[in-house]
Amino acid sequence: MDSIYIYLFISPILIAFYIGYWKLFEKAGEDGWKAIVPIYNWVTHLKIVGRPWWWIIYLLIPIVNVFVAFSIYIDLCKCFGKNKFYHHVAGTLFSFAYFPYIGFKDDVKYIGTLDELPPQNKSAAREWADAIIFAVAAATIIRALIMEAFTIPTPSMEKSLLVGDFLFVSKFHYGARTPATPLQMPLTHQKIWFTNLPSYLDWIQLKQHRLPGFSDIERNDVVVFNIPPKNLNEGIDYPVDLKTNYIKRCVGLPGDVLKIEDKQLIVNNKPLENPEEMQFAHLVISNSVMSQRVLEKFDIPEMQVVQTSPEAIQLVYLTDTQVEELRKETFVKEVRPASNNPYRRFEPYEKGELDQGIFPADPELFPWNSDWYGPVTIPKQGETIQINRENLATYGDVIALYEHNENVIVAENSLTIDGEKITEYTFKQNYYFMMGDNRHNSLDSRYWGFVPEDHIVGKGFFIWLSLDPNAGLFNKIRWSRFFKLIE
Repeated sequence: MDSIYIYLFISPILIAFYIGYWKLFEKAGEDGWKAIVPIYNWVTHLKIVGRPWWWIIYLLIPIVNVFVAFSIYIDLCKCFGKNKFYHHVAGTLFSFAYFPYIGFKDDVKYIGTLDELPPQNKSAAREWADAIIFAVAAATIIRALIMEAFTIPTPSMEKSLLVGDFLFVSKFHYGARTPATPLQMPLTHQKIWFTNLPSYLDWIQLKQHRLPGFSDIERNDVVVFNIPPKNLNEGIDYPVDLKTNYIKRCVGLPGDVLKIEDKQLIVNNKPLENPEEMQFAHLVISNSVMSQRVLEKFDIPEMQVVQTSPEAIQLVYLTDTQVEELRKETFVKEVRPASNNPYRRFEPYEKGELDQGIFPADPELFPWNSDWYGPVTIPKQGETIQINRENLATYGDVIALYEHNENVIVAENSLTIDGEKITEYTFKQNYYFMMGDNRHNSLDSRYWGFVPEDHIVGKGFFIWLSLDPNAGLFNKIRWSRFFKLIE
């Protein structure tokens, strides 16, 4: 389905933009091909408008790059004599159409860099203020309704998504949410940048609605969502739209019956197709601790040394292909499956063995672990359950915290809502089950439960930049991941 969106929607927009960009570069006396070379096109753009080349650094800094990008798009319009407010709106929000328009218009000429332009009535400070205000307004609209930039901070989705990936998350796939917290500083989430100060006031809380989207959430979609439990939000009861963002793969849809048997995910009694580069924990037993060179050779970003003598034992997270490659090495004695639990020497879980952190938190009813889990039924809007101990252990928090009910009291075998004892309950919204592709190194629905529909932010769409946090300066950029679709 994503390929359809790319070819029918994104590709024509990008092609039109770069055609216009190419023509404007040529009008400014630069080779047109420079417009389509990543990074270099920004350097050339800065040269055309007369900004310092080192502003490219600003364009690589999240948040800052939003302001600078909009500012230099406006600068480009000015350098072609387009100084009206509506020119700047067109040149930023609709550049894919406006740049080809002025690029092919014979009477639009390049008139020089910013310091060569005829003097304007506005002071430099006023120019900057106008540009910043416009950039904030435009970026806020785009961020709320169309696309939002995210970074991958943890390895829970390795190898599908890498730490240091910068990606765009589509709001238009599932439909954007209307704001719940209107009193918020633009382009912030929970805190004001570089401080611990809240970026919002919760004096006004609006009911959220979801605008129409192109598609529903489908099984195996990579989804960004607001993590529901309070304890995973710094213990702060944030409004729904300001809870911490997580990104995982949706493996269970509303109404699905999900279970895991010996690490294999089974949905509605059918094994679910596994992600291509799914990882699990393994113990590598070798003559000596694996060096950084070996880790880089086998593309292993992290390692935990369990033992150094008489032989080295290392806990690593590997794909099936990596396991086979490591077993061929002469210095490796054994590669065997493991768990992520240090209290049991990382030995694999057995069926019926309890993982203390697992959801639901009732060891008598649910002696489950990350490898042997379920079955559990995912709540679906309109479906009704009977109130008993098992259902309250599974869905009690859902009813109390995410269904927008008032005065909920959940006991072991009873449920009271607003003073009335309830014997059956009908769910008000859909829920989803999320898991990371790095199955033994992911804090996901197996540990904290279901994701409500009103917590869904958007769909992971494509990677626009990727920086390797462990690489040196000259190998920092992962060029092969540029504009890679997220599958």
